[in-house]
Amino acid sequence: MEPEATESAVTTCFRHPKVESHVRCTRCDRYICPDCMREAAVGHQCVECVKEGARSVRQARTVVGGRVSAVPLVTYVLIGLNVLAYVGEVVRPQIVDRFAMLTAGLVGPDGGHYLYESSHPSDYHAEGLVAGQWERLLTSGFLHLEPTEGTFGLLHIVMNMLSLWQLGRAVEPALGRVRYLALYLLATVGGSVGEALLADSGTESLGASGAIFGLAAAYYVLARRGGADMRGVNRFMVYMLVWLAGSAFVTSWQGHLGGLLTGGAVALAYAYAPRGPRRALVQASACVALLALLVILTLVKISELTQ
Repeated sequence: MEPEATESAVTTCFRHPKVESHVRCTRCDRYICPDCMREAAVGHQCVECVKEGARSVRQARTVVGGRVSAVPLVTYVLIGLNVLAYVGEVVRPQIVDRFAMLTAGLVGPDGGHYLYESSHPSDYHAEGLVAGQWERLLTSGFLHLEPTEGTFGLLHIVMNMLSLWQLGRAVEPALGRVRYLALYLLATVGGSVGEALLADSGTESLGASGAIFGLAAAYYVLARRGGADMRGVNRFMVYMLVWLAGSAFVTSWQGHLGGLLTGGAVALAYAYAPRGPRRALVQASACVALLALLVILTLVKISELTQ
């Protein structure tokens, strides 16, 4: 009597049933084909198990609770935006008049710019914050002196971008990208509000210096919070304070001071918010409250001018 012939079972990939496979996932023990194999510490794993493992790995966090990022991407993007804005204003100088920080001004029928008066002829129209151009609080931080403004015109953006590159590479990884961007933008607005409150209402200002001073304040706060050696940090802050004092003669110390105070306040909220699941909510609430304060201060200033 002939022995009964037996047919060996063919195993196939659980994701691709038509593909023969003889390798099992070391995690779920299902058969996987070469397209579904992923290198593991021992053997191979399937795509689903790799994704599940990635979800179970705890995300590294910074000292303030942000996600760790090795590349300061936001800093590079901000530098790129500043450079693009600079190219735009070189090609079209009118951009500066429209988007630089200006609390109050008048545009005459001849297109000229004049000092603001609450009672002005009908053929003049207001410009600046009093005209509802609130975007100037932010856009002014991405504009710089034109090249035609002498040697300092070029140095303005070069020095600011160099400072942003140096500070950003230290502060962004310590905060995480989202918190870093929020601090930068709030410090920009804070610098503009400092201009509105302390400078001549008809003075036009621009530049990323307010945000840079905000980053400097954050650098100091984070260094103290992290227990760093403060000798080098203190020397750096002395340099920034000298720059702040010197700006009273050549640039806008009001914007620098506003950015410094705003950036310091945001950094303090980040660094000393209580740990726990609500830390991000506390930090976000502090940023919103600070923004509301800046808006209120600006409204008060506008109200004084328009009375």
